[in-house]
Amino acid sequence: MTAPVLETEEQQALREAVAAFSKKYGRDYMMKTVEAGEYPHELHREAAKLGYVGVSLPEEYGGGGAGIYESALVLEELGAGGSPLLMMIVSPAITGTVIARFGTEAQKREWLPGLADGSRIMAFGITEPDAGSNSHRITTTARRDDNGDWLLTGRKVFVSGVDIADATLIVGRTEDARTGKLKPCLFIVPRDAEGFTRNPIDMELHAAERQFELVLDDVRLPAEALVGDEDAGLLQLFAGLNPERIMTAAFALGMGRFALDKALSYARERTVWKQPIGAHQAIAHPLAVAHIELELAQLMMQKAARLYDAGDDMGAGEAANMAKYAAAEACVKAVDQAVHTLGGNGLTREFGLASLITGARVARIAPVSREMILNFVSHQSLGLPKSY
Repeated sequence: MTAPVLETEEQQALREAVAAFSKKYGRDYMMKTVEAGEYPHELHREAAKLGYVGVSLPEEYGGGGAGIYESALVLEELGAGGSPLLMMIVSPAITGTVIARFGTEAQKREWLPGLADGSRIMAFGITEPDAGSNSHRITTTARRDDNGDWLLTGRKVFVSGVDIADATLIVGRTEDARTGKLKPCLFIVPRDAEGFTRNPIDMELHAAERQFELVLDDVRLPAEALVGDEDAGLLQLFAGLNPERIMTAAFALGMGRFALDKALSYARERTVWKQPIGAHQAIAHPLAVAHIELELAQLMMQKAARLYDAGDDMGAGEAANMAKYAAAEACVKAVDQAVHTLGGNGLTREFGLASLITGARVARIAPVSREMILNFVSHQSLGLPKSY
């Protein structure tokens, strides 16, 4: 992939450093870790020590003081090297961003340094069995008792990395005293909280991060477990969801670039009828299309990240959704074409592409489906009426 446009010297240097670092681990390391049923703690800790994991968190709390742009850059290059860290999306980019923007001083001091240096991890729970992508139908509720504590009750599904997380940032809903309507609020739930249980979901997806169903049965939390203002509602929620979409785009781009690089190497070296198969347009043209689509998706991701870092939450919302859509589509096509280019070899363990067939689909459906993104663009960008 060509050098991204409009990157500063510092950003370019960061990209080169992470690209070199990712080669130390690579796809073989990641697959061995996954097969062992473990999380790549060694990779996570070293990346954090070098400042990569917490690059977007505030300097005064141990972070790099940069933006989501730099965080996405790191994740993209780790993915392109074959060793992406999905928890970079969840822990520093979502939960860390929300706490940095809306948390109390005590919450910032307690959580941000650990999220930055890799000593602590936080999961994020929003999806529910009956709500899907509709955040307005979240049924996990929070109510105050006479002592001022919060009591959380509900269920969450497809929550990544709960088994390795020190706490989970849970999206619940509280009742507005004035209107009686439910509004979203965010709570930090420690992993050992009474009434907070997790059940692993049996996935056919090969990934280092396991998926869980969470059950919250009157989980009692102190008043200070609430992140931000009880009345802020969707503002705080989307402060985390826009970085989530940008980082998911970076995750998909890295995966797509890794697959494309494998296909290009094979197409240059594999010889049939006295010439490399890459000389045939039936091979070359689809790979060229994959490259073009990855480049275009990267540009949209960069736009979204720059808008977010500039404080334009509305503009970033549109661009982040578009970036996630474009990167997921480009990733799926790049992986599919890479496997097709290698033929039977594309399904062997040696080349590390077969597991990406299912992995690439994750970017299409999580954290928001392509259809919901098209709904967003239809309504918000094009002004068309809603169908629901």
